Amino acid sequence: MDFSSKLLENAVNEMSQLPGIGKRTALRLVLHLLKQPTQQTEALSESLQQMRALVNFCDNCHNISDTKLCEICASHNRNERIVCVVEDIRDVMAIEATSQYRGHYHVLGGKISPMDGIGPSDLNINSLVKKVSEGKIDEIIFALSSTMEGDTTNFYVFRQIEEYKITTSTIARGISVGDELEYADEVTLGRSIVNRIPFENSLKNS
Repeated sequence: MDFSSKLLENAVNEMSQLPGIGKRTALRLVLHLLKQPTQQTEALSESLQQMRALVNFCDNCHNISDTKLCEICASHNRNERIVCVVEDIRDVMAIEATSQYRGHYHVLGGKISPMDGIGPSDLNINSLVKKVSEGKIDEIIFALSSTMEGDTTNFYVFRQIEEYKITTSTIARGISVGDELEYADEVTLGRSIVNRIPFENSLKNS
C-alpha cells in the first residue's frame, strides 16, 4: 500500500494494531478522522489519553473502574456473598445486560492458556482464593467461555477452593461449546445464569 504522506502511513500503521483492524479498514478510519472537525479528533485523542492514564482496576473484583471500588462492588443492593468468576470486563458487561444477576464479580483477566504463555500466576486467582479462605463468599459461579481454556481455568480455580466447601456452580450450557461468553444473546445468557448447575455435575458430564 503506497502512501503519499508519511504521517498518514504512521497513523494507519498504528490504527491497524487494533484487534480485527486490517490496513484497509485502518486507512478508511484514518481518512474519516481527517474529514472530521479538528475538535472531534482532538476529543477522541484526549479521551484515549485520559483513559490510559487514569483508568483503575477495582481493588475488590479487578473490574475496570474510575475509582478504587467499581460501582457494582460499592452498591448496597448487590449480594457480595455470591461471586461470578469471569474472564474480563466484556463478560461483566454481557451478564449485566441480562439484568438477571445481582451478585458481585471476580475478573480473572484472562484464561489459562499454555500455548499463549498464560499460566495461573498471570491471572487474578490468588485474590479470589483469599476471599474464599476468609469466609467472605458463599457461592462461586463459574462463567468462563465454554472453550478448552475456559474449562481448564474453571477446573484449576475449583481445585484451589475445593477444601473450603463453599457452593460452586457453573452457567447452564445454553451457551454453545466453543463460544465466547460476550457473543451470547442476552436471553440465553440470562437463562444460563438463572439455571446454573453445580460445578461438580459439569465435571461428570465433560
